[in-house]
Amino acid sequence: MRVDQRKHTIPVLVRAGLLLAALLASGFRPMEAVQPDTSPPSEPVRLIFIHHSTGENWLRDDYGGLGLALAENNYFVSDTNYGWGPDAIGDRTDIPDWLEWFASEGTPGIMQAVYTESDRHADYSRLFPDPGGENTIVLFKSCFPNSALEGSPDDPPDPEGWLTVGHAKYVYNQILTYFASRPDKLFIVITAPPLSDRTYADNARAFNDWLVDDWLAGNGYTLPNVAVFDFYNVLTARDAHHRVAGGTIEHIATGRDTLFYPSGDDHPSEAGSRKATEEFLPLLNYFYQRWASDPASSAPVAPAATADPATGPSTAPDEPTAVPSGSEAFADFDLTTPALNAYWDEQTATRIACAPADDFAFSGSTALKIDFSVPPGTWSTCVLEPAFPPVWEQGQGLRYALHASRAGIPYEIVLYAGTADALESYIDYAEIPQDSVQGWAVIELPWSEFHRVDWEEDGGQAFASPQEILSVGFGFSAGEQEIAGTVWVDDLALLEQGDPGTDAGTPVSDPNLCALLVLFPLTLTAGMVLLRRKGS
Repeated sequence: MRVDQRKHTIPVLVRAGLLLAALLASGFRPMEAVQPDTSPPSEPVRLIFIHHSTGENWLRDDYGGLGLALAENNYFVSDTNYGWGPDAIGDRTDIPDWLEWFASEGTPGIMQAVYTESDRHADYSRLFPDPGGENTIVLFKSCFPNSALEGSPDDPPDPEGWLTVGHAKYVYNQILTYFASRPDKLFIVITAPPLSDRTYADNARAFNDWLVDDWLAGNGYTLPNVAVFDFYNVLTARDAHHRVAGGTIEHIATGRDTLFYPSGDDHPSEAGSRKATEEFLPLLNYFYQRWASDPASSAPVAPAATADPATGPSTAPDEPTAVPSGSEAFADFDLTTPALNAYWDEQTATRIACAPADDFAFSGSTALKIDFSVPPGTWSTCVLEPAFPPVWEQGQGLRYALHASRAGIPYEIVLYAGTADALESYIDYAEIPQDSVQGWAVIELPWSEFHRVDWEEDGGQAFASPQEILSVGFGFSAGEQEIAGTVWVDDLALLEQGDPGTDAGTPVSDPNLCALLVLFPLTLTAGMVLLRRKGS
């Protein structure tokens, strides 16, 4: 929510629904009450900034002073510029180019270069030696031509176009999938600076308000590893701010939508750049402390996979291939987190987000959270590629814990098997049981329940080759009515020989619950379920 014409502060601890958008504008997760910790990191942290000329000016000691200010706050800074990286990817930082950086077949190589870069491409000071390791924080910014967005302020995400409001929204929605796969990194969007020409000023303001207020919340994104700094807004007026002040997060706009700090052209002036430095550093420290305090920031990370949205993953995960010692589940979302990819019919208003979250957990502190809204006649799927694939043929099926926002929602469990060139899909249709709403239902699903999908060759054929499994999907397909809700999945494991096996809509008792009796003095019988909510 932007505040127009007059100055307001937004108390961080207020939970009123009227202020929810303002909290999200500061990078907060929904309804989270946290006093901003703006202290710098206690140890040096490596940071890289992807930018062009405006970013170079902002970094320079004799202009915006950002590089020196970052060093004074214990950040070891590197950066990219024109000509940098694989295939000179540094040349391409317009909003649509972020798909190449974060959502393409080249993403693994590009991002490995980003994480290992240690050079300077602007004139700024470093106050201490390189601490070693990879870059932990990634700042990325498009330059001022990206504020000339065509279209209309309220345009929905659109896969077509270039510099339009709709396509810009589409791009940022798409790259969230990569960010969700790297909870060990902190990604900070720096909004593009404003133009002096007001031809597209209304569109620029609307898009940046969407990016700050609605982007993460609208995608159900709850991980703390993505944040936004509204560089655009800070440069539109003397009294326009995005900062921490008096223990609150301020995101204040004045109604002006064009560049207030010109330098003779549309590059922000030294005064505007230094104002942005002053406002950004406390926010960056807050973003960092919030992220670093979350367990997901130090969780093992699986390699990202490429995929065809219509068929599922196209590559099998690499080594290692053994389940870690002491962990029965191949995906418990605490010690073992798979690569996650969300797919949906992009020609519709379908929405799906899947990422680890700590609001509910069956064991440990984290589970996979899938939030979805599927219009009639369309579909969405969350696909998991295990970081440590089990020996699939040693199991009799799948076992997982399920919690949901409401019962009766139809869903599918999908096995993707075969090879990248000849992918096969096997499906089981299920319905969210009532027990999973009250707590957790432990689902045990034998391989015999899976059959080849009807739209592939040999449709209806029983699944018989667990050794060929590449990944597992949880899908949601709507018939004549829209389906929407949230489900949590935890402790995805192989069904062992001798386990009874049940239909995916029926809860069963779980032998692992015995271990939880130490923490929870409950008497458990077959069919009972256990709910652990963070803080309860």
